[in-house]
Amino acid sequence: MGYKVAIAGATGNVGQELLNIVHERNFPADEVVALASSRSVGKEVYYGDTPIKVQDMAKFDFKGTDIVLSSPGAKVSAQYSPIAAKAGAVVIDNTSQFRMDPDVPLIVPEVNPQAIKEHTKKNIIANPNCSTIQMVVALKPIHEAATIKRVVVSTYQAVSGSGKAAMDELFNQTKGIYMNKFPEFSVYPKQIAFNTIPQVDVFMDDGMTKEEWKMVVETKKILDPAIEVCASCVRVPVFISHAEMVNVEMENELLPKEITDIWREFDGVTVIDVDNEDLSYITQKEVQGEDDVYVSRIRKDPTVKNGLNFWCVSDNLRKGAALNTVQIAELLIKEG
Repeated sequence: MGYKVAIAGATGNVGQELLNIVHERNFPADEVVALASSRSVGKEVYYGDTPIKVQDMAKFDFKGTDIVLSSPGAKVSAQYSPIAAKAGAVVIDNTSQFRMDPDVPLIVPEVNPQAIKEHTKKNIIANPNCSTIQMVVALKPIHEAATIKRVVVSTYQAVSGSGKAAMDELFNQTKGIYMNKFPEFSVYPKQIAFNTIPQVDVFMDDGMTKEEWKMVVETKKILDPAIEVCASCVRVPVFISHAEMVNVEMENELLPKEITDIWREFDGVTVIDVDNEDLSYITQKEVQGEDDVYVSRIRKDPTVKNGLNFWCVSDNLRKGAALNTVQIAELLIKEG
């Protein structure tokens, strides 16, 4: 049986990646519809080699649509995802709008697939934040083996997480600097080219940024509410892929060799062993276009009892957004 699938926000970075991944993975879609705002109506996006004309989401009739893969921005999703859900579609939403709604499951298929059954409350499933997704995929087998007490994570996040305008800003600033032009910026509060910015999303009253808050509360919702999380999120001048340095404190001892062996058997994680001769660690550039979460620099933290450090890298547009969304849809079908 094939499904009618609508891609909401089809002209954005994630929307286009959704179209690519649905096609790549031979998702059982009989019909794929591209939706965006009125200003994009008539534009063409591609599903494989097939051009699809973008339709106006505000005028689209969702009746008869089985699944909506949604990434149009939180405000737009707040308006149209409930409309699609009421019309009978299951909405898998990649925005921040519904993540902390107690009636909406927040799912990473490798981590908490059992939560899929909760989607019937609102017909909406939330896709987590990109930086949270890659971290909890790596943390899941650690938690099962040794019970995580606390996580301290520092992120190094690509500009694609802020959308196409941010990627253009990094490109134009870099080019301008080489041409002795003063760098202009509008997406970020400070220059991003040849720089790092210790602010991802807006600041909250307690001094955390919203991105840091998301990593805390989403990890608790997805993995275990008892886990304490301290996150520091940094934007770096990289176009695609997020990196994280993760420190874990566990209830029980788990040696680097033991978790390496466990990770090798865990679906969704690829281990790169450290070799002092050829520096076998993985970088953001190397995982672009890859589906897995990559871990390397796995080592014991001698400053705490049962401590572990590792480096974690993943393509934020794929596993951090579009791929996880499609995997949720595949899980939905598998579970009937």
